[in-house]
Amino acid sequence: MSAVLHPSSSKPDLLAPEVTHAGPVLSVKGLGVEFRTRRGVARVLDNVSFELCRGQTLGVVGESGCGKSVTALAVMRLIAQPPGRITSGQVYFEGRDLLTLTEREMRQVRGNRISMIFQEPMTSLNPAYTVGDQIAEAVRLHEGLSTSASLARAVEMLEAVGIPAAAQRVHEYPHQFSGGMRQRVMIGMALACRPDVLIADEPTTALDVTVQAQIFDLIAELRERTGTAVMLITHDMGAIAEMADRVVVMYAGRIVEAGAVRDILSVPLHPYTRGLIRCAPGRRTVAPGQPLEEIPGTVPSLLERGAGCLFADRCAQVMPRCRVELPPVSTRAGGHQVACWLHQEHLA
Repeated sequence: MSAVLHPSSSKPDLLAPEVTHAGPVLSVKGLGVEFRTRRGVARVLDNVSFELCRGQTLGVVGESGCGKSVTALAVMRLIAQPPGRITSGQVYFEGRDLLTLTEREMRQVRGNRISMIFQEPMTSLNPAYTVGDQIAEAVRLHEGLSTSASLARAVEMLEAVGIPAAAQRVHEYPHQFSGGMRQRVMIGMALACRPDVLIADEPTTALDVTVQAQIFDLIAELRERTGTAVMLITHDMGAIAEMADRVVVMYAGRIVEAGAVRDILSVPLHPYTRGLIRCAPGRRTVAPGQPLEEIPGTVPSLLERGAGCLFADRCAQVMPRCRVELPPVSTRAGGHQVACWLHQEHLA
């Protein structure tokens, strides 16, 4: 890592934490999103609620299509309208409901107070502009710095994310960087304005295992340095175990289990959560040469939501009640939540 990550110079540390705020920095309540398609209306998110505190990493995990990325886009107010729309809920950021802000007000939050790392850096970065220009643009927009000052900030951010010869590479284009380096550029861009919340949407997609580990280590180190709250979206339970403090498990647009990562991984309550953990590569219980377990079946169509639990058709412990009634969310001591009829009798 560069000297900026382990500062010894007299320069001010751009990544030093600011004064912290009590309570959650981000609070999502009853969020609903739907998309209109030729086949009908798909309810992609249904009553999604969670909180994120400063300095904390919240893992959001689930299969592809469960609503993880849509949740992030809804928080950022980036749902394309049409065909999509936010149908219900509130997204409180330090006490303000982002869903009530004008687009002009939201632009002051987006990329400044809340930043996002998208899945594929090659398509997220503009190939026609240098990486330095793209980082500097956000700084000029939100902090009003001059061209030279914003470019100097871009150099410092590239140094901060471990890119060598940053003063030279700031003038290079995205295609001149490897996949891992492009992802570091995206992280540097996201952190350039010292956001309060960083949303990382599958930040290691298409990267090799070694680079994945480096990116996760970088995000963790920067979180410790800045106090930034991190929302980590992934399908990788191993990454959740390493990175997260709390975890939200999503299935078909709903949260089925949530709690401290140690509780979720040691005592998973929902059958879907247990299935995800059993499917995770690297489990010690898998003997050499033995295939990984899988969750049978497929995610149901969001166009035809039934009245009951959407996991019922794939669940080995399904009961008649599961098919006709949606299980409410119940909470154990310590904030471990689950939406499953198997546990209603045992939860407060």
